[in-house]
Amino acid sequence: MVAASTARKIATAARRLLEKEGAEAVSMRRVAEAVGVTAMAIYRHYPDRAALLNAVADEGFEELATILANKRFSGGFEERLAKMADVYLDHALNHPALYDLMFLAKREGARRYPRDFKAGRSPTFNPTVQVLEEGMDGGHFAKDDALAITFEMSALSHGLILLYLGGRIDATPARFRTLYRNSFRRYFRGIRS
Repeated sequence: MVAASTARKIATAARRLLEKEGAEAVSMRRVAEAVGVTAMAIYRHYPDRAALLNAVADEGFEELATILANKRFSGGFEERLAKMADVYLDHALNHPALYDLMFLAKREGARRYPRDFKAGRSPTFNPTVQVLEEGMDGGHFAKDDALAITFEMSALSHGLILLYLGGRIDATPARFRTLYRNSFRRYFRGIRS
């Protein structure tokens, strides 16, 4: 139990550094200092820096999956999909460095499209696929590949967020949110039946 507690403290310290200064700041030495252990002690829990960053990213995905699972998305198909997109946006704006690590940084073991998504291995991706399939079965959306459409919607979301976080979109958070939502509304019009 002590080992799990220490591993948890290490991951928490790494995430704090990540959120405050970015992934470059997360070194075994700095994390060890923050936890109050030797740098060598960290290697008992995480074999290397990449494994530690993977643990932090995995925790971010678990957090996002929990938020999605605990929300009760009501309304029509498009309204529910828009609310799900807002959850991603909120998570990205509240945790930009974590978002970058989760979705943009090259990581060992990161899920790959289409294999991992076809196998249903993404609890943050699966809810969107489910709503799209329901919308297709109900005749609201044209029959198509719900997995591919979810991937395209993810690319739209990630692309806009990446441009915004990178300073390429000159807008307040509120104006960016409007641009983001309008982009999805236009996309939904294109996939209706």
